[in-house]
Amino acid sequence: MFGLLQKGLFRLEPERAHEVALEGLRLGYAFGATRIAGSCVSDPVSLMGLDFGNRVGLAAGMDKNGDYIDALGDLGFGFIEVGTVTPRPQPGNPQPRVFRLPQAQALINRLGFNNKGVAHLVERARKRRFKGPLGINIGKNFDTPNERASEDYLTCLDAVYEVADYVTVNISSPNTQGLRDLHGEQELDTLLGALAERRQQLADQHGRCVPIALKVAPDLESQAIPMIAEAVARHAMDAVIATNTTIARDAVQHLPHGKEAGGLSGAPVRSASNTVLARLRKELPSQIALVGVGGILSGDDAAEKAALGADLVQFYTGFVYRGPDLIGEAARAVRDQSASVT
Repeated sequence: MFGLLQKGLFRLEPERAHEVALEGLRLGYAFGATRIAGSCVSDPVSLMGLDFGNRVGLAAGMDKNGDYIDALGDLGFGFIEVGTVTPRPQPGNPQPRVFRLPQAQALINRLGFNNKGVAHLVERARKRRFKGPLGINIGKNFDTPNERASEDYLTCLDAVYEVADYVTVNISSPNTQGLRDLHGEQELDTLLGALAERRQQLADQHGRCVPIALKVAPDLESQAIPMIAEAVARHAMDAVIATNTTIARDAVQHLPHGKEAGGLSGAPVRSASNTVLARLRKELPSQIALVGVGGILSGDDAAEKAALGADLVQFYTGFVYRGPDLIGEAARAVRDQSASVT
């Protein structure tokens, strides 16, 4: 069934297909048609002080505004991450800004944090029925200079704190000019220090400490990884998500759209993502969770990330190409891999 739906969707411009697919999913959920046999895999695990029904989650970007949390959650994901959201609504970059590379099972996007603003997302998150952990991915507005980036992240943290089960700090999208500069030692220390201080204030106010994850790029220089791991541990962050999209084009530059600007996701990012993932696992204290994302198109891909040290996995592009079947397949593979280790 998904194959037929995909053929129809792939006849549409990618961003339009995305909208149609999500609206169709919302309609299916309303009629009780989103729960698919075999997709709801039980593999309970506790991480970051949260209880996950299984280890497979939806990566940020699919549902930027929190408009489809319940419908997506009903497909069998163990957790859902929405966003990236910014303090103020913004339209993102000019269209066209999403490109399919089916020969490589990949996408290129240069969306640029298009979203309805944090207030809208909070309203949607507050009304959700999905019982699994909900992560909210936060970023800065495109016109906020990096020297004031912490202000935007703190504004978002304040806004989402009450409704988020965990918060992801996105410094790794290549589609907001200068954002990846926040990986720098001083910039990262300033940002994480401000977030840690504000979280303590919010925890005292709300009586709960919301976990914070840092999402990093796959294009990191090798010497940057120990620095990032040290900063994450020193500021008591709870998780690292490895990784976002890549700016590398070696694997796809010969393909139609292969030279488009933006972040490349899907199968071509798998190797670089796994390299960063494995190195982070060696550098991070064991109590800091590691979430593997990037290039998961099969259960074997998900299991490989678990073998490299991922406690949880996420995908987005794999969902575009494989559909809901990938959820149960990946969850079973990760469960089996985790069981074999223990």
